[in-house]
Amino acid sequence: MVIVGRPNVGKSTLFNRLTRRRDAIVADTPGLTRDRHYGQGRVGGKPYIVVDTGGLEPAPTGILRAMAEQTLQAVAEADAVIFMVDGRQGLTAQDRAIAEQLRAGGKRIWLVVNKTEGMERAIAAVEFHELGLGDPLAISAAHGEGVSDLAELILAGFPEAESGGEDQERYPRIAIVGRPNVGKSTLVNRLLGEDRLVVFDEPGTTRDAIEVEFERGGRHYILVDTAGLRRRGRVTEPAEKFSVIKTLHAIERANVVILVLDASERITDQDAHIAGYVVEAGRALVVAVNKWDGLDELQRSTAKQTLARNLNFIEFAPVHFISALNGSGIRPLFDAVEAAYQAANARLSTPKLTRALMAAVTRQEPPRAGTARPKLRYAHQGGVNPPRIVIHGSGLDRISAGYRRYLERFFRDTFKLKGTCLRVEFRRGRNPYDRKRAGR
Repeated sequence: MVIVGRPNVGKSTLFNRLTRRRDAIVADTPGLTRDRHYGQGRVGGKPYIVVDTGGLEPAPTGILRAMAEQTLQAVAEADAVIFMVDGRQGLTAQDRAIAEQLRAGGKRIWLVVNKTEGMERAIAAVEFHELGLGDPLAISAAHGEGVSDLAELILAGFPEAESGGEDQERYPRIAIVGRPNVGKSTLVNRLLGEDRLVVFDEPGTTRDAIEVEFERGGRHYILVDTAGLRRRGRVTEPAEKFSVIKTLHAIERANVVILVLDASERITDQDAHIAGYVVEAGRALVVAVNKWDGLDELQRSTAKQTLARNLNFIEFAPVHFISALNGSGIRPLFDAVEAAYQAANARLSTPKLTRALMAAVTRQEPPRAGTARPKLRYAHQGGVNPPRIVIHGSGLDRISAGYRRYLERFFRDTFKLKGTCLRVEFRRGRNPYDRKRAGR
């Protein structure tokens, strides 16, 4: 089912109600939703997919036209259309124009009158009979009034789903992040093979974190296009602040993050900050340097040197030079994403980890701390995504941060864990004499 209507009638609020999540940004700002936003819900044994869309404007131009094209594409794909109007504003000329547009599509339409809390529902809906779309259903998406009845009414003619099937939560999640206007949505469209997201030559076109399920090589993935992250001092609108939060949340939920850089611009501090947040979250990382086709040899050489210098702390992340617009470099990029996912979820046996630990110590012992040297005895795996290696021994609280980084690099190189962060934790062995001392 797809939700359509003019701006600021409560479409995203209803989307959140139907999915029982807060995936869509909701604020008192018209035009906040720009792309198709997919979510899932269930009524009894009937699951459904609901699509939030941007508002339909009369005679749209520029980005509004791109938004309208996305909305009409969602309508064409849907089995049911929820046409939402505002019960407090009443019937408008724009509502009439949208009704005519939807009626021409031949889809089954449910007319929903929102924002009717505190009103007599029959009275609030009466004027909308004029649209000729059947009996209007009055609801309050903000308060949840009538939403369950709406979902049951729409699904009444659909059969219950068969049991089984792959759980979507098990699909690898790939978040596309970067500064505004570096080509994130263009890259998502290229990976999908269709113009699924609004692409416009204007920073900040994507406002929300948009999830798209797709299949590649017989394997299912979830792509998450995110809002461009600007420097904190330049984030002023409340809606933009919500977008930043959604982007950071998307990074934390992802299995692999693709950091998109603009080859035609210098590597900025903000690029480094975004990469640093990915590392802090412990996510696998692949770097895509976009718009590479527009550079000459000298510019390419300079860009590579700048990249190596400014982002040297993510040396574990493979770098791919691509053009999202014409598709060059996309296949190797996605191969690296799959390899990074496998590395982030690698299972390593205790004997192999312990042998690697002994080899690392033989090559370079931990520095002395006072009169004693820390003893590293054995290692085992403590988790995945990112891989965590737990090392046991004595005097481990005196191991320096530099030696920890050395061990992380050694384990990553030994087990060929390309593209993933890796965490090393130290646990001091229990001293058998501690209990005797305590009993004195």
